[in-house]
Amino acid sequence: MKPLDLDKTDTDAPIFAPDAFGLSDFQAELIAKSRRFGKQYLAPRAAQHDRDATFPIENFRDMHPEGLLGICIPKSSGGIGADYKTYALCASELGRYCGATALSWNMHVCSTLWSGPISDEMEMAPDVRAQHLQRREIHYERILRNGAVYAQPFSEGGAAAAGAVAFGTEAKPVDGGYIVNGKKIFASLSGSADYYGALCTRRAEGEEAMRRNTLYLAIPANAPGVTVTGDWDPLGMRGTVSRTLIFKDVFVPEDAALMPPGVYYQAVLRWPHMFLTLTPTYMGLAQAAYDFTVAYLRGELPGMPPVKRRMFPTKQLAVAEMKLMLEQTKALWFQTISEARPNPSKDSVMRAYCAQHTVMENANALAVKAIRTCGGQAMLKSLPLERIYRDSRCGSLMLPWTAEICMDRLGKETLYEPGEKDD
Repeated sequence: MKPLDLDKTDTDAPIFAPDAFGLSDFQAELIAKSRRFGKQYLAPRAAQHDRDATFPIENFRDMHPEGLLGICIPKSSGGIGADYKTYALCASELGRYCGATALSWNMHVCSTLWSGPISDEMEMAPDVRAQHLQRREIHYERILRNGAVYAQPFSEGGAAAAGAVAFGTEAKPVDGGYIVNGKKIFASLSGSADYYGALCTRRAEGEEAMRRNTLYLAIPANAPGVTVTGDWDPLGMRGTVSRTLIFKDVFVPEDAALMPPGVYYQAVLRWPHMFLTLTPTYMGLAQAAYDFTVAYLRGELPGMPPVKRRMFPTKQLAVAEMKLMLEQTKALWFQTISEARPNPSKDSVMRAYCAQHTVMENANALAVKAIRTCGGQAMLKSLPLERIYRDSRCGSLMLPWTAEICMDRLGKETLYEPGEKDD
């Protein structure tokens, strides 16, 4: 494909108009760039990777010269320097064109978001911070210079990914580093990433496994003892290729740490919005379902006969309902990502749970409404709507904040203050 033309006129309106949502020029330009990238590179490839359940590595190769692999790497380190909110808005634009790529990109970006802007706001001793700043440059140089892709395997099949217990993947301290053993399931980018940013529990001989001892280590994909197993043939998000990772006596050097010991646990307690970064993809899918419906009813869908179906009152009512749901979702989500910061109020955290649940559930609700409104042709695999439907159904199941977990926390944390119990 031709290099991206940054001066090309957009044909798709932004999900969040810069003037209406008070975005800076920097944010508006980066979001527009992401939208154009998604339309030029992601959209033409999405159907094939979905059909074959293959990972779209070429999308990441094309991100490299555009700087998008380093979107959250600080400018002082050569990256774009986007903050949390700006990244989320960009990711939502990519989600419109390929949910699997946007979701996988999130796993990569979090390795720099967590080690960069979020870690910068955590408490560290001066010598620990100096060492962290030195070590993260190793990872940033790999990304910026070589186009290295980082994954973020999280789930293990137990309660650890939900934050209830320590991770079962363990790192035993040895001279010069750690020996890692464990398993990660639903590991997006498995077999394609260059490094796996694995969360594991630091546990010396005889020690108890504790959440506060969580380490975030970048494990080379080609390290001895790293294997990828299992098939991948799911309902949706097929292009993420989220197979199972096995770590068997894998040696990882100390400088592989993406965050210093104890900082991930501190971030969990002080920066809860770090777990909201799955939602931008689904915000994009929600917009895509609505956009498809409008274009279809107006007879403006590329590759389809220019037949208008907008004159029927039932179609008009359905689009009105979709618009209402979409704008409600956008408003709550935008407010929530705007509040992301250390030590948020209880009200802000509760709103984050609400936003997570709303985006994940409404993305699929909009896709369902779109299929019913557009009719039988909309279910054809030659059109993107059925893929949007399948991809959007996956959001409510994703840890650490599944739809059920959000509802559970909203109910309990509304009725109980910390430490309160019933007699």
